[in-house]
Amino acid sequence: MRGREALAYGEFGLAVRQLAHAVADDGYHPDVILGIARGGVFLAGGLAYALDCKNLSLVNVEFYTGVGTTLEMPVMLAPVPDLIDFTDKRVLIADDVADSGRTLKLVRDFCVGQVAEVRSAVIYEKSQSLVKCEYVWKRTDDWIDFPWSVLPPVR
Repeated sequence: MRGREALAYGEFGLAVRQLAHAVADDGYHPDVILGIARGGVFLAGGLAYALDCKNLSLVNVEFYTGVGTTLEMPVMLAPVPDLIDFTDKRVLIADDVADSGRTLKLVRDFCVGQVAEVRSAVIYEKSQSLVKCEYVWKRTDDWIDFPWSVLPPVR
């Protein structure tokens, strides 16, 4: 990593709209937006509104345990979405960042062969990501400080 980049809420709104335009301009009309919790929840909700997609689902994946520290492998946490709900659907996976790409790969592999088509949208994609997303707002190798995760939890 070279440095740090801070994303402000205003920029986040711009990123959502620009990603939504990229998806729409590409002619992709998702039937389901699948947000990867926790960071992808915000993008998934924004894209669901911007693309007028009423079917929004979440998958909980644990991977990061701190700044730059991860589990050995990402793990889906219960409740895992029922893929029967996605059969023959166009799915857009949404996450805040494709860093190593391992989380996105886990979720994409979960969908492939079970859905009509799967694509991914992220705010940031890093060069080392295993998954090259179809829709990316910005490419960087910096650590990103997201507005929803920079402050410590409220206790």
